[in-house]
Amino acid sequence: MYHYTECGLDNVWLQNGYAEHQTPYGCGVAVSDADQLHEVLALAIAKKAGRITGQELRFLRSMLDLSQGALGATLGVKDQSISLWERKDAITTAAEAVVRMLVVEKLEGNPRVADLLDKIATLDAAGHFVAKESRSGKWRATVSNAPTGSSICT
Repeated sequence: MYHYTECGLDNVWLQNGYAEHQTPYGCGVAVSDADQLHEVLALAIAKKAGRITGQELRFLRSMLDLSQGALGATLGVKDQSISLWERKDAITTAAEAVVRMLVVEKLEGNPRVADLLDKIATLDAAGHFVAKESRSGKWRATVSNAPTGSSICT
């Protein structure tokens, strides 16, 4: 069995699905379909009994493709809280429930949750709303990294 720590978790062992080979630097290991393996691990963590550890939270956050800031914004906490939870195994029960739900919904194929997570992932980059009135008189707002233009008064 292979102790698979490359995923960032200390408690994962592979019975098969990997191949050992020699490299100029020593023994190397190639895991077949690591992306699918990581999805299976994420679902197992999200559905397990007991509390999620800090390592597991970090792994789930990476599977959601969210930065600490984006996850914090989603949960209504600062990125420092996410960092603390990941370092000290101290995630709140409510936040843990939301993270579990997001992982299960994303990986089991809920397109609305996947779309929402894609939008959340852009929170770090986007910060400005640009509103434009259409010819029909309806307003539409978009998110922009850095709007250009000037004020009407100089």
